[in-house]
Amino acid sequence: MAVITKYIVERNGVEKMTFSSKTEADAYDRMLDLADELFVLLGQSQLLSDERQQDDLALYLAKNKDNLLVCLNQKTKTAKDKTAGKETQAEKTKDKLAVVGTDENAAQAA
Repeated sequence: MAVITKYIVERNGVEKMTFSSKTEADAYDRMLDLADELFVLLGQSQLLSDERQQDDLALYLAKNKDNLLVCLNQKTKTAKDKTAGKETQAEKTKDKLAVVGTDENAAQAA
């Protein structure tokens, strides 16, 4: 007999999805939490009178959170981009020090 572990995401007594990985189940649960928050936000806007459309839009936005954050320019740069920025800053500092060193050498020579 095989033992199978299943992680079930449940909302309001209704089984939403079953996963074999706790990580996937937690990610899906967080996505549903975000959809709930977006549903409230959309309801406050009174732009959508149909609750089904409001729920569908909230779920869509929650599922596409990363793309939405990129569109809103709120997503942080990747680690590679941050490293490239630091190298550029280091090069600028090095260039400034080289110029200062040149100025000091010129002053000593005069």
